[in-house]
Amino acid sequence: MEEGREVRDYPDKVLAPALGSRVVQPLLTQTECSAKKILLVENEEGQRLLYEQELNEEGYLVLCAKNGKEALKRLEESPCDLVILDIRMPEMDGLEVLAKIVSRYKKMPVILHTAYAHYKNDFMTWLADAFVVKSSDLSVLKKTVKELLRKNGEEKDGRGVSAQEIRGFYETTP
Repeated sequence: MEEGREVRDYPDKVLAPALGSRVVQPLLTQTECSAKKILLVENEEGQRLLYEQELNEEGYLVLCAKNGKEALKRLEESPCDLVILDIRMPEMDGLEVLAKIVSRYKKMPVILHTAYAHYKNDFMTWLADAFVVKSSDLSVLKKTVKELLRKNGEEKDGRGVSAQEIRGFYETTP
C-alpha cells in the first residue's frame, strides 16, 4: 500500500491520519485488530520463532520479547490479552517479571512456560494462571492459551466467571 492514498482506496485497513496532513496511513488490517494479542517472552531465538509461528497460525497476533526487561517495556507500549513467559532468562528472570506483571496488570493472564518442572514448587509460580512444561508437542500450550483467553473474555463480557476461576492455577504437563 502506497503512502498518501485516500481512505476510500483501502476499505480493509484501519487508517490513521499522517502527521500534519490530510493523508492517511495504514495501521492494522481488520483481522489484526480483532485478533487476541499475546506477548511471548522467550530468550532462545529458535524457540521464540517456532512459538511465534505456531501461535500466528492459530490466529493470534504475537509480540515477542527476548528478556524480562524487554517484556515489561512491550507491555507498557502495547497491553496484551495474555503473556507466555519463560522463567530462566538473562537480565531479569521470569518470576521477577511475573510479579511485576501481576502487580501492574491484575487481570492479564500469564502462562509460565519452562523446561524446568521443579519450578512449579516455587510459591512465586502460583501467581501465574498456568504452568506449562515445554515440550516438542505444542498442543498443551495452545490449549492453555485458548482456554485462558476464553475465560478472560467471559469475565470482560460480564458472564459471571469468578476472579478465582480466572486466576486459578492450572498445572499442565505433557
